[in-house]
Amino acid sequence: MAEDCIFCKIIKGEIPSPRVYEDDKMIVINDVAPAAPVHMLLLPKNHTANVTTADPELVAYMLSKVQMLAEKAGIADKGFRVVINTGMDGGQTVNHLHIHVLGGKALGWPPC
Repeated sequence: MAEDCIFCKIIKGEIPSPRVYEDDKMIVINDVAPAAPVHMLLLPKNHTANVTTADPELVAYMLSKVQMLAEKAGIADKGFRVVINTGMDGGQTVNHLHIHVLGGKALGWPPC
């Protein structure tokens, strides 16, 4: 865990955030500034800066849960977007790997 990381503080329970899903490897919360009616964040429990520094098996595991989470949120049938921002130019605002799952409306292009 990183002391100054907001996601690590959420994972440790220091900052309250209701969990949509939790297991031994990750938690899923709703984004506090949603870009769509459904905007979940998948956060690994162990701190890693981004997708390039993460264990590929962890990333694969997290992605394997996306369909189940989309079904639970009611967005699986109509479609959804999965986004992993990496680095400053990639739009990553928190230096802790997180996967966005967005849906609940038609999403335009480009995604920003």
